[in-house]
Amino acid sequence: MNLPSRHFHRLAWVAVLLAFAIVVFGAFVRLSNAGLSCPDWPTCYGRATWPVHADDIAHANAHFERAVETSKTWREQFHRHLAATLGLLILILTLIAARRRPQGLASILGAAALVAISIPLYITQHYQLAIVLALCGETILLFNAIRWSNTDFSRLTAIALMVVIFQAVLGMWTVTWLLKPVVVMSHLLGGLATFSLLTWLAWSATPGTALVQAVAPKLRRLLWIGLVLLVLQIALGGWTSSNYAALACGSDFPMCRGQWWPPHDFHQAFVIWRGIGVDYEGGVLDDAARVAIQLAHRAMAVLVFGHLLVVAIRMIITPGLRYWGIILLLLICAQVALGISNVVFGLPLWVATAHTAGAALLLFVIVGLLARLRAPE
Repeated sequence: MNLPSRHFHRLAWVAVLLAFAIVVFGAFVRLSNAGLSCPDWPTCYGRATWPVHADDIAHANAHFERAVETSKTWREQFHRHLAATLGLLILILTLIAARRRPQGLASILGAAALVAISIPLYITQHYQLAIVLALCGETILLFNAIRWSNTDFSRLTAIALMVVIFQAVLGMWTVTWLLKPVVVMSHLLGGLATFSLLTWLAWSATPGTALVQAVAPKLRRLLWIGLVLLVLQIALGGWTSSNYAALACGSDFPMCRGQWWPPHDFHQAFVIWRGIGVDYEGGVLDDAARVAIQLAHRAMAVLVFGHLLVVAIRMIITPGLRYWGIILLLLICAQVALGISNVVFGLPLWVATAHTAGAALLLFVIVGLLARLRAPE
């Protein structure tokens, strides 16, 4: 790998930390029921910040159907500002990586300009033109990601920029489609995908971090399987949260409502698309469907825990990987404990938020290992 700049990896690590903060704060916003506290996008009650003074709040209440909740609006809009800052940081990383590519700077700046122009067009309700321009920008980035190699990180940064732009679109749909579960779940996955891409980028760009091991090929296969299982479990967690099914079993654990296999409805539990226009705040599923979601999340947790436990033990007994094996073991145990605490203690806000942070840290360890593990030459 050729570093495009001597400070490139430092900037990448700043992006990793910011992405982690955004994921955790986004979970806090969602779990504190502030996801719809700004009824418009990307502004909040027509403002770049949020209504604070009494006159501003009165004006907002007169012009929007949803009344201002001063304790929540700042959370949603501040989260958007953090996400915009991360997008700018990823753009800078992409420009640095692409500057030596033929027409690299021009193509990235052109794609960014198209996306930037689409935002005020969307605000002024020129929706079709805004969508066309945003799609053109994403297409340019996709074309660059396909034609560029990753020897200078230009491909990886272009993909990260694509993902963070689409993540902004998902954030818009989260508001305009009234917390539609498939969008909320996809928004969570998009945030963690951005975090994972930046983690891979930062580790790969940092000199001297490669882990050369004879067991690397076998261990990498186990880690890839673990990553797939973990992503599926995160998706189930997002589906559980967005359908308000976290407490579907009450405070019972390991049983559910006093039974090992209570009445459930898996058919209704996993209907992905229910149309547009329904307000999903508070959830729309009946108890049986929510129980089915909770049961699926618990069953998948057992599978993920078992697989990652095997991986952690394998690493602990491998010289040179013991430290990361212990960290992985501690994280999976902590994540299970937090999941159980969510149920037993009635979903405390800090525990539920920490549960999302735990999922992100597991991704950090697994993706970081995949980025660095190498077999001896």
